[in-house]
Amino acid sequence: MTDDNFIGVTTGTVATACSLAAIDAILDSSDIVCVNVETPKKKLDILIDDCRKLSDSSACAVAHKNPYNDPDVTVNLAIVAHVELIDFEGEKVIITGGEGVGIITKPGLQIEVGDYAINPVPRKMIRKNLEDKVPEGKSAKVTISIPKGCEIAKKTMNPKLGIVGGISVLGTTGIARSMSSEAYKNSIVTQIDVAIATKVDNLVFVPGNIGEKLALKRLDITKEQIIQTGNYVGFMFEEAKKRGIDRFTFFGHIGKLIKVAGGIFNTKHAVADGRREIMITHAGICGAEREILERLYDSATTDDMLDILSEINLQKEVANSIATAIKQRCAQRFELELDVILVDMEGNYLNDNMEGFV
Repeated sequence: MTDDNFIGVTTGTVATACSLAAIDAILDSSDIVCVNVETPKKKLDILIDDCRKLSDSSACAVAHKNPYNDPDVTVNLAIVAHVELIDFEGEKVIITGGEGVGIITKPGLQIEVGDYAINPVPRKMIRKNLEDKVPEGKSAKVTISIPKGCEIAKKTMNPKLGIVGGISVLGTTGIARSMSSEAYKNSIVTQIDVAIATKVDNLVFVPGNIGEKLALKRLDITKEQIIQTGNYVGFMFEEAKKRGIDRFTFFGHIGKLIKVAGGIFNTKHAVADGRREIMITHAGICGAEREILERLYDSATTDDMLDILSEINLQKEVANSIATAIKQRCAQRFELELDVILVDMEGNYLNDNMEGFV
């Protein structure tokens, strides 16, 4: 694990490592402290916390995800694999889930409804690493468990995606990278796939949890209609367009959505800001005097700027101008037709475009 680009391993890699350690323990009773796992990218040495042979035909192993450069809720989470050699049942490796692994209840994901949320790549990894070790005439039944999975799942998007009872065993390369990676984008885009598969109409895209709470408070919608973009507004809009979604509502706090009016489609603060400059531009377009523009420039937050604009009865006109700019930017870049709703932190409407929701 010396690759400079290496950051961590996925839950799928850890589950594979535990499965490999367990079958090795059945076949060779010596202590298993480390296994060499073949991932789609490279071979990785994974440390095993504990591995025990339970009988001549079964064993279990546990390992955890080491911390890496990402606020991943599954870091330090224990993952357990129980492997049992049984009479051949049509497949050399049979994979199922146990405690803390979620079950799929909605269509649109990579796994069929009713099955455990162990994604295709982790399943493939487990099979590839174990198949050659399974004795002739036997099948290896692998059960993946995550003891704290139910608790951790509350902090993930799983409940929203209809994955109940635990977390998912994920990974596309075996290597985990930061939230700027494709893996994170792939995880949030599944919201769109589930919405399409369950035939949910009138989607409302929001930046995150705050936007979702305010949307549910102010709009006549259900949770199923809400799609969280995170900071990847442009990516999510592009993926929506690819899937044939041409119109939806973009709802959220003006401090986040205003960036899109300036053509900023990754709204992470460290990537780009421009809120102040965009607000000043639209205030100037709407007739604000230089003194007001200077006060806006010296403001720390968009809420402070809104207070200044309210003093001169220009708040709504500026909000309307910003909402129009957001629509135009998205029409030009993605050929999308948006209904834009800008709100403050209390959920109060700032612009006039709320048709069908008020």
